[in-house]
Amino acid sequence: MIETIPNPDVQDLLDDRLEQLLEALGRRFPSVSLEPVQKAWRVACKAHAGQTRKSGEPYISHPLAVAEILAGFGLDPAAIAAALMHDVVEDTSISTDKIRKEFGDEIATLVQGVTKISEIEAREMMPENLKEAAAEAESLRRLLLATVDDLRVILIKLADRLHNMQTLGSLSPARRKRMALETLEIYAPLANRLGIWQFKSEFEDLALAELEPKAVEMIKTVLAGRQEEHDRLLSEAMSELEARLRETGVEPTLRTRAKHMHSIWRKMERKELHADEILDVLALRVLVDTIGDCYSALGVVHSLWQPIEGEFDDYIAKKKPNLYQSLHTTVLGPGKQPLEVQIRTKAMHEVAEYGVAAHWMYKENARLSEEVQEQIAALRRRLESHDEDAPDALAFVEGLKTDVFRDQVYVFTPRNRVIELPVGATPIDFAYHIHTEVGHRCRGATVDGRMVPLNTPLQTGQVVRIVTAKGDAVGPSRDWANPSLGFVVSNRGRAKIKQYFRRQAHGEAIRSGREVLEQQLRKLGMTKVKHERVAQLFGSDSLDDFLVHVGRQEITSQSITQRLLEAEAEAEAAARGDTIKPARRELPTARERPEGHAGVMVFGADEIESRVARCCNPLPGEPAVGHLTRSRGVTLHHAECQNIAKAREREPERFIQVEWKEKDPQTVPVELRIFAIDRSGLVRDITDVISRLDLHMTGFGAIRRDSQGMAIISAIVELGSHAQLVDLIDKLEAVKNVVHVRRPRG
Repeated sequence: MIETIPNPDVQDLLDDRLEQLLEALGRRFPSVSLEPVQKAWRVACKAHAGQTRKSGEPYISHPLAVAEILAGFGLDPAAIAAALMHDVVEDTSISTDKIRKEFGDEIATLVQGVTKISEIEAREMMPENLKEAAAEAESLRRLLLATVDDLRVILIKLADRLHNMQTLGSLSPARRKRMALETLEIYAPLANRLGIWQFKSEFEDLALAELEPKAVEMIKTVLAGRQEEHDRLLSEAMSELEARLRETGVEPTLRTRAKHMHSIWRKMERKELHADEILDVLALRVLVDTIGDCYSALGVVHSLWQPIEGEFDDYIAKKKPNLYQSLHTTVLGPGKQPLEVQIRTKAMHEVAEYGVAAHWMYKENARLSEEVQEQIAALRRRLESHDEDAPDALAFVEGLKTDVFRDQVYVFTPRNRVIELPVGATPIDFAYHIHTEVGHRCRGATVDGRMVPLNTPLQTGQVVRIVTAKGDAVGPSRDWANPSLGFVVSNRGRAKIKQYFRRQAHGEAIRSGREVLEQQLRKLGMTKVKHERVAQLFGSDSLDDFLVHVGRQEITSQSITQRLLEAEAEAEAAARGDTIKPARRELPTARERPEGHAGVMVFGADEIESRVARCCNPLPGEPAVGHLTRSRGVTLHHAECQNIAKAREREPERFIQVEWKEKDPQTVPVELRIFAIDRSGLVRDITDVISRLDLHMTGFGAIRRDSQGMAIISAIVELGSHAQLVDLIDKLEAVKNVVHVRRPRG
């Protein structure tokens, strides 16, 4: 803008335009005070006094033109007042707070919303390449919508952009091209989503004229050469169709409809045609009173001219997400030339031309009724990501309902690329979104040029720069994985950090597991046993997987020793041909049990030495029988122990009744078999249950049955009573994926 001396004659002309604007508003909103509009004009004139546009016009002519465009769309006086002042905060010393004090919250919020969008525009984010621009379009449109809560802000911005596009001539070629790209990829799709066809079409044609001037001139030349013939054919078609419609009782309004340059150019590009090969440029629009008249008119059109197969769309029965409704058909009209016909009611036409803005056209005050608000909310919900009228641009945002965007923040890279992140996202989330390695090497960050802690929540519109470290050993901090510290909130960031530590730990776990296994084999004198054989004893086909479990202590050294001894005993029994399973060779434990009395009362001989059988380990309180051995006194077995079943039949006199004493309780090792559907963390959850009950675990092993997806886990736990056993089983069966828990009997 340039400072200049005001021209009284020009100011008079501008004042006259304002009077016409006020008269139009007065007719549309007879019960609403227009004082805010008049006051806004005075504020804007004073704020922009002496400023001119590049064309040399007084700058105030631009906000006035924006207000006139919006008045034509029926927007309310509050929006018109905001339009008149939409540049004062950005370009003058007047603040939003001052506007709020003078005009109230509604108008101030509208001005503030437009200012936010202007600040985003000022970054000049759009790449000069058309394909790159399309790739950025979705994020930029999302960002614009995320900054506003009132659709009128978007309407003011669309009108502002339209007037700027209409007056591009005085700008530099580079600036014109950039504005044309932004308009084509951001603002035309926005207008289409709001259903404002007038904005959309003019945006596209103005942008195309700047980006493809030669193509536009060629199309104009071809169309000019056909103009006389086209006028004759359209006149003939209108006369014939109007007469036939009136015969059927339909009172139509017929209009010719010029095909827009952009739609012709797109068809040329899509079908690789020259301009003079595009034949279907004839178009009519039929406006009627009712929906029934629409379908009657369609029947008349198809009876007059042959329909072209595949060229009929019923947007009345299935309205578009932007509320557009119409019947579309293409026929072979007069001269066998393709003729496009659109049929709609007059009310449908208002919505088609003005979209959401049409809702303000019939209101006499600035507040919308609940019904209209619900219509707008429904429009927002129903917006689709696919844009039929812009297939070359990436899919647009799911909907215009701004509440959706409150779950996201939109920040910039130093090169003005827009990054979408969840609310609460931090610089670390930002770094991992850019690239995994950037995340791993992140050691600091600046936000809007200032260093901030890495767990600082980001806000929409901020510029984020990541400081990275160099070196091969650089990686994320373990603190980042702690949810309570707030370093990472995005799923992507969490997954990348978890993956990093899992990979780092994998190799270390294998090395540690191999050391443990070799140590246990040396202790047992089994150094010739192959490592793969031990892995198979635990149901693992992969040695590395088995070693990882050992290295992470999910399989303990004690359980390795126990399983090896069991396998050795089973092999010896098989070699002898034994049919009875041999007694288990128990592991030494850190808590040694005292020898001698087992805490039972043997009827008739209380002082006889007694021991608990290692094969079934009966617990105090469980049904037990005493086996009178020849040299070791009484051995206590569980009443259901299978190892003594046949002996009780052969020598019943050697088995006596026993009863547990209530004093001097002892703990005994009890084996439990846990059957569960295998999952990550299963072993950890099971051991957590045992630990929380303050029980001592002396052995642990796991067998995975791949064919059934079932894990069979063996745990040996020191227990002092049957009640403890029942409690433990109940809690283990409550663990996720555990099917049941069983205690082997001998």
